[in-house]
Amino acid sequence: MPQAVLDMEVVKRAVQLACRAPSVHNSQPWRWVAEGAGLHLFVDRCRWVHSADRSGREAIISCGAVLDHLRIAMVAAGWQAHIERFPNPNNRDHLASLEFSPLEFVTDAQRKRTEAILQRRTDRLPLGRPTYWASFEPVLRSSVDESVAMLDVLSDDVRPQLVEASQLTEALRRDDASYHAELQWWTSPFALSEGVPPDALASDSEQQRVDVARDFPSRSHLDRRVDVAVDWSKVLVLSTAEDTRTDVLRCGEALSTVLLECTMAGMATCALTHLIELRDSRDIVRTLIGGRGEPQVLIRVGIAPPMEDLPAATPRRPLDDVLEIR
Repeated sequence: MPQAVLDMEVVKRAVQLACRAPSVHNSQPWRWVAEGAGLHLFVDRCRWVHSADRSGREAIISCGAVLDHLRIAMVAAGWQAHIERFPNPNNRDHLASLEFSPLEFVTDAQRKRTEAILQRRTDRLPLGRPTYWASFEPVLRSSVDESVAMLDVLSDDVRPQLVEASQLTEALRRDDASYHAELQWWTSPFALSEGVPPDALASDSEQQRVDVARDFPSRSHLDRRVDVAVDWSKVLVLSTAEDTRTDVLRCGEALSTVLLECTMAGMATCALTHLIELRDSRDIVRTLIGGRGEPQVLIRVGIAPPMEDLPAATPRRPLDDVLEIR
């Protein structure tokens, strides 16, 4: 039987779909290189959000999410990805090498997971209480490999402490001119293929109804979802046993899993990283999960009004900017 040959057009489509992954400030800090039958993922240091993400942790988390999105997209195309993480000890920016083998069949669930990549949005508006959460939570937990990342669902009782941590982060940065200049740049209404567009941000009045959120610049005076008086979202924490680059990359892959599982269940999500950027607020989050790991990312999960139109997809960089074919 002749050996299946991977078509480069399949790889291009998969990379383009994978790049729908979320990233800090929609900075898209990744670079793909296709060489022979393999594909390589690099973090792009030129796209680090340096004032918010001084350690580069969030850039690596973002790359973990795009790596898992790529794996999912390739499965839907009939190819299994075999991933080697950090293959080159002499190049710390080389995060993963992938080779592919053909699959005998693709399940409906695998196709739906790929469709969820296109359906997912970062929803910064107030969210309704997630329905059937007691039934869904075990399903969500089973999707996350605890040897890779630990998933905690914070109880409503600790919400005031979480709000305090969120407010502390903003207070500590009130006079950080470089941080605020960076926020202004990444939320500029003139950015065409990167950053957060104005309609994806909460307005000044909407921000007042979301108690755990980064304080982005307000770009409008809209008042959407007036029926959702306060944010009723569940808040999840993904943490790792340690804080190594491998831990952080794998946590980004777990983030992809959680976001897509919630999307397939009809829930809206918003990843939060501002709470882990500064030591003081990260320590509060660590306490809320019982000190059992290193918190890497938080996720608000809730329900958007069912009759509401799906917001426009945020912009992404052209394929030629993110994929090099050698």
